[in-house]
Amino acid sequence: MQSYSYFCNTRIEMGIGKAEQISNLLNSLEIGKSILIVSDKGVVNAGIVHPIQTALEESGYRVELFDSVSQNPRDTECLAGAKIFKEKGMEAVVAIGGGSAMDTGKAIALFGPNGGTPIEYVEGKRPYTNIAPIICIPSTAGTGSEVTRSSVITESATHRKLTLKDASLRPTLAVLDPKLTFTVPQAVTAATGVDALVHAIEGYTCKVTNPISQALGARAMRKIVESLPIAFKDGENEKARYAMLEGSLLAGLCFGSSDVAAVHCLAEALGGLYDTPHGVANAVFLPYVLKFNAEAEEHIHAEIARHMLFATVSDSDESAVNKLLTGIREWTNQLEIPKLKDLPGIRMEDFETIVELAVKNNSTPSNVRKIGYEDYMSILKEAYDDAY
Repeated sequence: MQSYSYFCNTRIEMGIGKAEQISNLLNSLEIGKSILIVSDKGVVNAGIVHPIQTALEESGYRVELFDSVSQNPRDTECLAGAKIFKEKGMEAVVAIGGGSAMDTGKAIALFGPNGGTPIEYVEGKRPYTNIAPIICIPSTAGTGSEVTRSSVITESATHRKLTLKDASLRPTLAVLDPKLTFTVPQAVTAATGVDALVHAIEGYTCKVTNPISQALGARAMRKIVESLPIAFKDGENEKARYAMLEGSLLAGLCFGSSDVAAVHCLAEALGGLYDTPHGVANAVFLPYVLKFNAEAEEHIHAEIARHMLFATVSDSDESAVNKLLTGIREWTNQLEIPKLKDLPGIRMEDFETIVELAVKNNSTPSNVRKIGYEDYMSILKEAYDDAY
């Protein structure tokens, strides 16, 4: 009999126009009156932050903006934001943007009141206590960070991705407004959407999954597979954008109390080394890791094939897996996902470093099939040669 736990204390507000209600939503919480908005310059320039900041200021909040966030957030950026949080006497963090802004916001809410560096928390040298309230407003349908207990930060000196992970890092409030995703560029829509699908797949299949995560992941997979191609082709399709943001949310709830696995381990290695956007890195490895895992774990991959409607209940497990591998490749192709060899900076002489970083990732043991150095190297070479 399996033992497991599932916990999520985040209040979730989902709906068209929800971001416009931010002041009323925050007024119902006891978070103080001094807020640090954490975002990135792209989201700021898209005009998403200003209306929220103005609404808060008009409601009596003292607001500071920190927008020095990279697409793969660095420890140096988090510490700079934490310094502003402390010096300005901030009481809460409102993170607006994609996973980078939300992960940075979580780190600032931890470091600002407590000090320290990411590695000190990862290694257990500092406790996850006294964390400032975190409010997340996603502008992409991808990471699900608005409901997870994790914050992934790049250690600048080593290029390692460090994962801060604790239940207390779950946001107090998540405000999901599909309108904020209408202006997301087509390529970003594709990459972040595949990231969400990977969350659902790995959260469902990994060794530490549980029935609640699997129920959420099953629903997320179907929504994302059905809706992402539509949102990709028509960015202002309200129904598709709503379904994608909801699918991303469900996928975040799925893996947030289980784990990710080998796709993420390779993707985080790539992102740490080359600053490759996280969603793109996940997308290029997904078909190859699925192929590797399905060879040894046929039944669970037949299950997800059926959840994604690549196969039906009348298909045998073997047939369902074959349809999964064909279907996922065709599905990513229509999203114009680039090939690994075409990504900026990729060099074969770095393969050993990429694999070493993947092996050291804390989520490697969670992969549904045991995976080691040689396996990662084989997958990496297959992806680079496009040998599917």
